[in-house]
Amino acid sequence: MEVVKYSAKYKPEWDAFVRASKNGTFLLLRDYMEYHADRFTDHSLLFYHKGRLVALLPANEAGQRVESHGGLSYGGFITDKGMKAALMLEVVQAMKSYFQAGSFQSILYKAIPHIYHQLPAEEDLYALFRHGAILFRRDASSVIAIGGAAKYSKDRRWRLSQGKRMNLQVGLSGDYKSFLDLEAKLLKEKYNTAPVHTAEEMQLLASRFPDNIKLYTATDAGELLAGVLVYETAAVAHSQYIATSDKGREAHALDVLLDWLLTEVYHGKSYFSFGISTEQQGQYLNEGLVRNKESYGARAIVHDFYELSLDE
Repeated sequence: MEVVKYSAKYKPEWDAFVRASKNGTFLLLRDYMEYHADRFTDHSLLFYHKGRLVALLPANEAGQRVESHGGLSYGGFITDKGMKAALMLEVVQAMKSYFQAGSFQSILYKAIPHIYHQLPAEEDLYALFRHGAILFRRDASSVIAIGGAAKYSKDRRWRLSQGKRMNLQVGLSGDYKSFLDLEAKLLKEKYNTAPVHTAEEMQLLASRFPDNIKLYTATDAGELLAGVLVYETAAVAHSQYIATSDKGREAHALDVLLDWLLTEVYHGKSYFSFGISTEQQGQYLNEGLVRNKESYGARAIVHDFYELSLDE
């Protein structure tokens, strides 16, 4: 097993491998990973077995710890369709040996949730277990299985019926600034936080990945009432950001918009993801937030985080 540190000359090979992999998404392409390269010290790896590229690891340095990857929602091993359990044991051993030689103390590993897999791809979880990794964080994410979802709650159905009477306009939008301004206002008021992305960053990413990043809005006479910024992958439509104005809440604009996305725009996807409702490393469940997502028929999957010690 040969382990090679990523550099720009490997970009074409990296991106081609991600696109052909069984669990990669556009977030793991270099043009997405590197939009905030100034914030992270990249230490991604390529793994070759008998001269053939078999796995990638998006990663960055954080002091004496390695993260996979600190700037991404997920970022574990990306593998091809030929990856099998025994080979993954060798890959994880090679990763450990490589980072031990660099005097790193631990690896923080974010697993890619199974809904993003195009083929079964949890060889990494088995190999981490075999190598003594500890599950230290588990986030609960609310996901709708499109076509087999639980029904909307009674209250949600009522809100939707009221919203449909308003004759709102729903569709694609390119006005990322207005939407992110609304999102920032809501996050500041409710949680005293800010969006991870600025409007400029979001516009840049959308220009790089127009087939994957899309903003849908509900408007009334041109006024923005609600929006959903979607990250679209092969099997999943993930709502990266959701926002509605005070007027939008009164008009039930978000109900109308989400129903349109679920029943018309993304009816051919396997899953629609609302994202996590957990805080404090998964130890706190925001019950109001998760209840709202579940009212659309969403149920839980988990995002797992492991720590692998390199002291041995």
